[in-house]
Amino acid sequence: MDIAKHLRKIALPLMAGTVLSLSPTVFADLPGKGKTVVPLKSSIAEETFQTLLVMKALEKLGYTVEPIKEIEYAAGHVAIANGDGTFLADHWDPLHIDFFNKAGGDEKIYRQGVYSGGALQGYLIDKATADQYNITHIDQLKDPKLAKLFDADGDGKADLAGCNPGWGCEKVIEHHLDAYELRDTITHNQGAYSAIIADTIARQKEGQPVLYYTWTPYWVSGVLIPGKDVTWLQVPFSALPEARKDISTELSDGYNYGFQANTQRIIANLTFAKNNPATAKLFEIMTLSNNDISAQNLRMRDGEDSDKDIERHANAWIKANQAVFDGWIESALQATKQ
Repeated sequence: MDIAKHLRKIALPLMAGTVLSLSPTVFADLPGKGKTVVPLKSSIAEETFQTLLVMKALEKLGYTVEPIKEIEYAAGHVAIANGDGTFLADHWDPLHIDFFNKAGGDEKIYRQGVYSGGALQGYLIDKATADQYNITHIDQLKDPKLAKLFDADGDGKADLAGCNPGWGCEKVIEHHLDAYELRDTITHNQGAYSAIIADTIARQKEGQPVLYYTWTPYWVSGVLIPGKDVTWLQVPFSALPEARKDISTELSDGYNYGFQANTQRIIANLTFAKNNPATAKLFEIMTLSNNDISAQNLRMRDGEDSDKDIERHANAWIKANQAVFDGWIESALQATKQ
């Protein structure tokens, strides 16, 4: 596949006119002068905020930053490795480890530091049904009578609001359906996650049982609150696909939701990082809390989801954390002098 051609074909100028309007004062000694950066992002709109913060920091370093190009994770990792994209701000480690390795791994991709840590993901059901039927583990839905409680389309099987193809989480869910013998009682509904989860939330608000997959940080857990509205389901044992088959998903507190705790990391083209120590340092030291991401994502869910809205959110975050942001820039500039 010609990844560069593929990128041009599907690229969406999500921030066209936005980044260039930042117009920072570019001094002659800024490391990014005369250099262009190509940011990549998946189709998840809620990852725009994190990406935009990196873009704004790069512009402060003097780089010309192109509008975001949208591409799904697998192809995005290949694009980064081949130099058709400069960075991706939302590499999920270890969920995307297969994408990372297949694209060339550490020999082609720069990956240092943790942008946002402690991300959880897994299956949840409404608390009312969980309490009434004492459902605590996903494999209890092998029982057709329990599975039928979550039947939304009348076919007798539980409907799981699942994960989009290409995100990585869908591979784990599909593996679980076989490993936990749930294929006959659960339907994994895939498509536009935003639409599927909106329907799920509506049904929960109407008092209907719901079964869904989600992750943190994300706005869903700010609407369907774990422990209040919904309950996390555990898995009977660890079961991950492919190279991770022997890895435990049990958390430090003993709970096992079937997915490893993830960190979001910034990945970049290795050659670019080596030739641009300021960006390498920036990507290594930038950090963002899960709470800040979830709060911004919730504002998007509540209607503040335009390009201008997201830029306003990013600018407000920088203003509220100006010393931190300025510290990133200073450390990045110092890296050019070492």
